Amino acid sequence: MPLTKTIAALAALSLAGCTALPPQAALPAAPAQTAAAQPFAIAANPLATRAGHDVLARGGSAVDAAVAVQAMLSLVEPQSSGVGGGAFITYYDAATRSVSVYDGREVAPAQATTTMFLGADGKPLPFGEAVLSGRATGVPGAVAALAMAHKDHGRLPWNSLFGDAQRTAAQGFAVSPRLARLMRVDAPENSAPDVKAYFTKPDGTLLDAGDTLRNPAYADFLARLAAQGPAALYSGSTAARIVERTHVAPLPGSMTMADLANYRPIKREALCRPWRALVMCVPPPPSSGVGLIQLMKMLEQTDIASRGPADPQAWFLFAEASRLMYADRDRYVGDSASVPVAGLLAPDYIAARARLIGRAAAPAPAAGNPASAVVAGIDATIEPSGTSHFIVRDSIGNVVSMTTTVESLFGSGRMVDGFFLNNQLTDFSFAPVDAQGRAAVNAVAPGKRPRSSMVPTVLLNPDGSFAGAIGSAGGNAILAYVAKSLVAAVDWKMSMPDALAAPNLVARGTAFGGEVDKFPPQVLQGLAQRGIALKPGQGEDSGLTGVLIRNGRIDGAADPRREGIVLVVEPR
Repeated sequence: MPLTKTIAALAALSLAGCTALPPQAALPAAPAQTAAAQPFAIAANPLATRAGHDVLARGGSAVDAAVAVQAMLSLVEPQSSGVGGGAFITYYDAATRSVSVYDGREVAPAQATTTMFLGADGKPLPFGEAVLSGRATGVPGAVAALAMAHKDHGRLPWNSLFGDAQRTAAQGFAVSPRLARLMRVDAPENSAPDVKAYFTKPDGTLLDAGDTLRNPAYADFLARLAAQGPAALYSGSTAARIVERTHVAPLPGSMTMADLANYRPIKREALCRPWRALVMCVPPPPSSGVGLIQLMKMLEQTDIASRGPADPQAWFLFAEASRLMYADRDRYVGDSASVPVAGLLAPDYIAARARLIGRAAAPAPAAGNPASAVVAGIDATIEPSGTSHFIVRDSIGNVVSMTTTVESLFGSGRMVDGFFLNNQLTDFSFAPVDAQGRAAVNAVAPGKRPRSSMVPTVLLNPDGSFAGAIGSAGGNAILAYVAKSLVAAVDWKMSMPDALAAPNLVARGTAFGGEVDKFPPQVLQGLAQRGIALKPGQGEDSGLTGVLIRNGRIDGAADPRREGIVLVVEPR
């Protein structure tokens, strides 16, 4: 059955079963920002948003604009993403009303071993040691995925998409307050020689916000990337330097030129399921999109939609459903054909999991037993909170929702040709087996993609027309950040700017993290009465971008915790 018909059928079934819930068929009006037909770009940095906007203004496609946005993010937001990292691209085709996914996740080198993150004592390495190692870097995939998407959906020539980033790298840009702050935080990567050299002024002090940062090496690389295509990264001098840099101690890696030359992105079918009056489409494994859908479907079993952001019971429901989802995600999701996607999303299984939500916080939930599940070990993955998300829409309605990353702050802290290399392989479980000897589904293996929390999402109406898109940065907290924003925007009828700004709460296992200072006192008190004592959250916090079509108008926003903006292309 064609995807559009499948989506309509799924949505019809969902709507038929939602009659007892508050009506969601008509999203409320929100402050209109632009006509729905206009192209727009939303990214976490103004220069990156402008680069995408300018490509759209030249008649470029959504994918054309995405290439330009990523090229600029690698320069101005190197703490989060770059050409040395990976990405998932969720693409909406307006002509066919279909959704596809370009998987540009990094892969482990052919000589990777299951014990590469274990020390001589057989115990997992400290994360701060592993992240700075040569073996932390996976074969980067963002450039290859964008090139594949551009081949399918590009409108402008590839070599015309890097001009803004190339000029900015050569001429310099003003260091943003966020970049200046993050180069000073207490993180292992900020001790790396390449990081210190890049951000240190001649007088020995670190760059300040407003200082000009030039990167001629990156400008030169972009010139070659524009002229040669992805071969500029995956072969030749840049590839040789990547291999050389990852083979330097401590803990040298095993990447080879053949690993780079053999990298292939994967075009996948999006995982789509009905939610409320919409259809949610996400990347399949090794992305954790299945976890996001499971969480939203569990919340659909509750009365969270009839509550609101000032109701502690609403946040309690969100926290307990999140813990159940993470227990399943952590146990079952990875780069494996054995992931029980259908079982995790089966209505009876979701209903059974939702019934585990009681009146007070329970002990850390165990993973469930969905249909077709293979017994897997308890996961020991440590996932920091880097990454960036952006959304672009072109003049004919095609949309890119893309989450892109170098993993943690400045990746591995190692730089080649003006960009940082990822530390994505630390997204694998350091321990390949658990205490009972069961293999972790997210254990390292040659050529394997590490599990990802990135969930660039596209929302459709039942007829397959575009309804919205959303995604976030934040490591394993991405799922909670995106889910919170969807609940706020759709269930609680908040505008997208307010939904993204709403306080974050991340509940996983025994940990309850959140933006304590942003919650009303009565919510914190109500959560405490239900056994949840929130503690300050993690890392870089969220980096959401989101958009919904409301009454034919676009309501879009960038997370106020970062520096992003929304730009629309005005009609000529």
